[in-house]
Amino acid sequence: MVASPQSFASPEAAGWLEQLETTFRSRSLIHLAAGSPVPLLSDHVWLVVRGMVRLSTCQMSGDEALLGLAGPNEPFGRPLTSVDPYDAVTLTASDLLCLRWDEIVGDPQLSSLLLQALTRRYRQAEALLALMGLRRVEERLRAFLDLLAADYGQPVEAGIRIGVRLTHQDLANALGSTRVTITRLLGQLRDEGWLVLESGRHLVVARRPR
Repeated sequence: MVASPQSFASPEAAGWLEQLETTFRSRSLIHLAAGSPVPLLSDHVWLVVRGMVRLSTCQMSGDEALLGLAGPNEPFGRPLTSVDPYDAVTLTASDLLCLRWDEIVGDPQLSSLLLQALTRRYRQAEALLALMGLRRVEERLRAFLDLLAADYGQPVEAGIRIGVRLTHQDLANALGSTRVTITRLLGQLRDEGWLVLESGRHLVVARRPR
């Protein structure tokens, strides 16, 4: 089993978000509908206040690779990556805050807030790297869904509902597999009772017996 980082829905993260919104109360949040590309600038960083953003790149083969997800309290942008190309698209309706990089560097409070956010992103990146070392695709899929449930999950009666919906192709890109294999394995996990498909096509990682 791969260890998951602390849930970003923790009281600490909620306090961080409240502090952020208080600091920038005079700023206008940018609202984007689901499926909207986020414009990326070399001197600006985006911060997710509400919603979810998918980060990806295009490989030399032409295949798309999932780099990660940015949810509430998490930053992304060109100053924070060396990957090229680097694309960001909203998975859900999202409220975003756009900050200049020099503004962040020149403000000790803002720099501290960003460091906390980057620490969470770093832990997520380590967890993703660890699960990619698992040999079997089924093990990687289970670990990835567990990670999503821990980071972005919501408790429901059946288990933990994953708050972000990824296509079978998204999962295949993230795990170095094929859509056909992922579709087969998801069906297998549902048959085993490990995974539940709710109405609205939300995935629920089922509760384990104690």
